[in-house]
Amino acid sequence: MAIVNRLSVDGRDYFLPDPVTELKNKILEAIKAGGGYVNIPPLRSGPGIDILFSPGMPVVWTQIDVGGDTDAANSGESPAATDDFDEL
Repeated sequence: MAIVNRLSVDGRDYFLPDPVTELKNKILEAIKAGGGYVNIPPLRSGPGIDILFSPGMPVVWTQIDVGGDTDAANSGESPAATDDFDEL
């Protein structure tokens, strides 16, 4: 089971691998200080992006399981085979 974290800031989504505890603390420190830049690392490679966080800015964290359904994988069925679809 792989977990990807989604950080939503000002209507934009950034996807991050675990762990994000240190990043959450840096964002909280920047907000408590009245504002500051925090580097958001990339999901795979690259320099990341610097975001200015300030008090009152909505920040939303979501965890997404991208590992797939283990029951369907163990039964040999594809996930589409277990869904009921109406034909057009």
